[in-house]
Amino acid sequence: MRAAPRVSVLTPIYNTNPQHLREMIESILSQTFTDFEFLILNDSPDNTEIEKIVKEYAKHDKRIKYSKNSKNMGITPSRNTLLKMARGEYLAIFDHDDISVPERLAKEVAYLDAHPDVGVVSGWLQCFGKNNGIVKNPESDFDIKVHTIQNCCVAHTASMIRRSVLVDNGIEYEEVYTPAEDYRLWARLMDVTHFYNIQQVLVKYRWFGENTSERLKGKMLAAWRSIHVQLINKYPAFWADYKQRYGVETRFRLRLFGFIPIVKLKHNTLYLFEFIPLFKIKWR
Repeated sequence: MRAAPRVSVLTPIYNTNPQHLREMIESILSQTFTDFEFLILNDSPDNTEIEKIVKEYAKHDKRIKYSKNSKNMGITPSRNTLLKMARGEYLAIFDHDDISVPERLAKEVAYLDAHPDVGVVSGWLQCFGKNNGIVKNPESDFDIKVHTIQNCCVAHTASMIRRSVLVDNGIEYEEVYTPAEDYRLWARLMDVTHFYNIQQVLVKYRWFGENTSERLKGKMLAAWRSIHVQLINKYPAFWADYKQRYGVETRFRLRLFGFIPIVKLKHNTLYLFEFIPLFKIKWR
């Protein structure tokens, strides 16, 4: 039996634009780090076009392992299926229409190898398409955890996770928090490991108006609110530090990837898109 690869790249696909799919696959096959398996799970099993594309690449590169669900399962069950399939020591999460820079895997593996106490490493995003700009997330474990109280500041599509951290703690994605299953995952991992964001662009994030976070804004807001309240109650010291740093008149602004406004809390009133009042909040 072949030795397990160092890295498992995990990518669920669903009715992916064929050109975007090709660019995504080629960005992984072009990595300077080569000891990986590339697990691609098709959650749109009737889409024969994208199946054909993946199989074409798999003929020429045996690191690609293609599979498909028997029926559409949704993003969170698909992510958990990939977790169970993975054999690598490290899990590189990657979405179906993004582009990894050539050194992404090498830099993340090198960091995890050198820092055994860190279970999650990610980096910056270069957005392109409908919106452009670089998403610069905080670097240190402490700053990441303080900011996680109010926002997801670890880029999921650019992240690499130490598989043992998930296995040893029985942690996986939770469907009830979809489409914020990544934010919930980071919230659960705060107790059991350290985080780090490499201060460089690792992934080019495609923003074209049909992203899941754009289409499911209502569900995203509900899931975010639930996670946010849980984190405030569980980590009052982090929340106090955040309020001290940024003041309390505007307690927080939630911006998707740092610049797309979703919600703002000001004077105990939650505003949608920073100007539509939703409801008042009473703080203990």
